Amino acid sequence: MKRTALLLLLALLTACQKKNAETTTEKTPPIPVPTDFFEELWFKNGLIYSVDVKVFRDTDGNGFGDFRGLAGRLDYLKDLGVTAVWLAPFQPTPNRDDGYDTSDFYRVDPNVGTEDDFRYFMQEAGRRGIRVMMDLVVNHTSDRHPWFQQARRDPRSPYRSWYVWSEKRPEKWDKGMVFPGVQKATWTYDSTAKAYYYHRFYEFQPDLNAQNPAVLREYRKIVRHWLDRGISGFRLDGVPFLIEVAYPGFDTENPDHQFDLLTHLHQFIQWHKSDAILLGEANVDPKEQQPYFGAEGQGMQMLFNFFANQYLFYALATGEVPPLAKALEETKNIPATAQWATFLRNHDEIDLGRLSDAERETVNRRFGPDTTMQLYDRGIRRRLAPMLGDRRLIDLAYSLLFALPGLPVIRYGEEIGMGDDLRLPERFAIRTPMQWTNGPNAGFSTSDKLIRPVISRGPFGYPTVNVARQQADSASLLNHIRKLSRLRQQCPEIGWGEWKMLETGSLHLLAMRYDWQGRSLLLVHNFGSAPAQFRLKPEGKSQPTLTSLLDRSRIKPGPDGQYGFQLTSYGYGWYRMK
Repeated sequence: MKRTALLLLLALLTACQKKNAETTTEKTPPIPVPTDFFEELWFKNGLIYSVDVKVFRDTDGNGFGDFRGLAGRLDYLKDLGVTAVWLAPFQPTPNRDDGYDTSDFYRVDPNVGTEDDFRYFMQEAGRRGIRVMMDLVVNHTSDRHPWFQQARRDPRSPYRSWYVWSEKRPEKWDKGMVFPGVQKATWTYDSTAKAYYYHRFYEFQPDLNAQNPAVLREYRKIVRHWLDRGISGFRLDGVPFLIEVAYPGFDTENPDHQFDLLTHLHQFIQWHKSDAILLGEANVDPKEQQPYFGAEGQGMQMLFNFFANQYLFYALATGEVPPLAKALEETKNIPATAQWATFLRNHDEIDLGRLSDAERETVNRRFGPDTTMQLYDRGIRRRLAPMLGDRRLIDLAYSLLFALPGLPVIRYGEEIGMGDDLRLPERFAIRTPMQWTNGPNAGFSTSDKLIRPVISRGPFGYPTVNVARQQADSASLLNHIRKLSRLRQQCPEIGWGEWKMLETGSLHLLAMRYDWQGRSLLLVHNFGSAPAQFRLKPEGKSQPTLTSLLDRSRIKPGPDGQYGFQLTSYGYGWYRMK
C-alpha cells in the first residue's frame, strides 16, 4: 500500500509540474511532499561514489586497502557531495577476476578487514548520512566455491543442479562469450564431473542455475544477510546473463529471459527494507529496457545508461551532439519511480558496441589511438583525464555528468584526474591504488608489496596527481567537481523534473530545460572547440530573467523573446529561470 501511494503521489506531482512548467517560481508555490516520499526515492538525486576497498587505503600494512581505511576517508567523500558509496566485491575470493569470482557470499575477505571492521565502516557511513550499496555477483561463483566443488565431485549432490551441465559438448560451445579475445568458450569440460559446465564469463566462473528454486532461495538469503547489516542497495552484476534461461543446447546468442526473477527480487528487498534498491548492469538497446525496469517500476529501480554513455563519448570525440540528443530521447521513457545512473567512467572498459563501425572507429581514433589503449573490439581501457587530455574538455564532461538526466556515478580517483597504467593487463589498467599524497606509495599503503602498483611516473604519477595537492589548489579538478556536486544539490529539477531538448540550430550545442514544481533550469553545453554565440528561446509563455548559477550574471530576453548566449570553446552554462 505504501509503495502504491508513492506511485500515485509521484504521478500527481508529474502532472502538476507539466501544467505549471510555463509559470514562474514566484507564482507557483512548491507542492508539499511527505518526507518519506524522498526517503523511499533517495536515488532520484545525489551522487554515488564507486570504490574498490582493496585499492582505496591500507591501514594495516598488508598491501590491500581495507574497511578501516575507507572509513577514515568518509569525511573526504562527504565533502565531495557523495550520498551513497557503491562497493566493489569485498567477499572472500581467489581473486582471479578482481573479486568477481566469489567463494563465499556471506563473509568479508580477510584481506580487506574483519567483520568488526565492516561493521565499524557501516556505522561511520550511517553517522554521516552516506548510504552503502554493494555488488551482488550471483550470476556465477568461483570454481573454488564449496558449492561447485561438491557439484563436480558427486552427481547425486544437491548442488549438482545449482549449476548448468551438459553430458555432451553443446553445438554452440564457443559462442556468446562476454570477453572475446580472452575467453575461449562458454561450455568447458570438467574431468572430475565428466560433463561440460556453462559459464558466460571466464571458465573459473561457473554460472549458477537461476531456474532452480533452491538457487533462488539462496539469492534471497544472501540479500537478506546484507540488508540486515545495513546495506541500502545492490548493484546487480551482468543482469541479462543472470536472468537468461540456460540449459544444454540453448542458443547463447539469443536466449530467453526470466524477467520475473527481477520482480521477485525487487519485492523481496522492498519487503525487508523499503528504501533499498537494485541498480542493474544491463547494456541493452532502448527497445529492450522496459522489462528490466518492470511493469509500473517493479523491476530494477535503476539502470546504468550505457546507451547514452556511448553516444556521449562520440559527441566528445566529434563535437557533434545530435546522436547524443537522440540517444537521450530514446532512453527517456522510464517508470516514474525509476532512475538512470549516468557515468563517465566505471571499473570496466568504455563499451562502444552500440555505435556503428564508423562511429566506433572515430572514437577510437580520438581517445584510444594506440591498440594498447583498446580492449579487443570491446572498447577503450583508459581513465577519463588522460583520454580527454584537454582540461576544458574534462570540465565540460563533468558538467554533463551532473547535468544530464539521471543520478551521477563517479569512479574513485576520477575526481582528481588519475591516469591509467597500460602496462597492466586488460581492465586492471584503470584499477590502480588511490593517490592520496606525494609520499611513498601515494599515501595508499606502507607495505613494500602492494596488491597493484601505484602510478608513480609521468604526468599522472602520484607526485603530481594526488588528493592533498588538489585540496590546496582552488582551480584543481577536485575542487571543480566539488562545486559541480554542490550545484547539482541545488537543482532538484534534474533528478525529479521533466526535461526537454531545445533547438539551437547548431551541431555543437546541447540545450536542455528542466521543470519541477514551478522551478525551471536551462542548461547549455558547447561541444565545439571554437567559442559559440547563439540565441535561444526557451519554450513557454513567460520571459523570465536567466540567472547564471555559475557566476550570478543575468541574461534578459530581447524584444523577440530570445536570449543571447556566449560560450567559450567547450564552455557551458547553468541558468535558473526566474
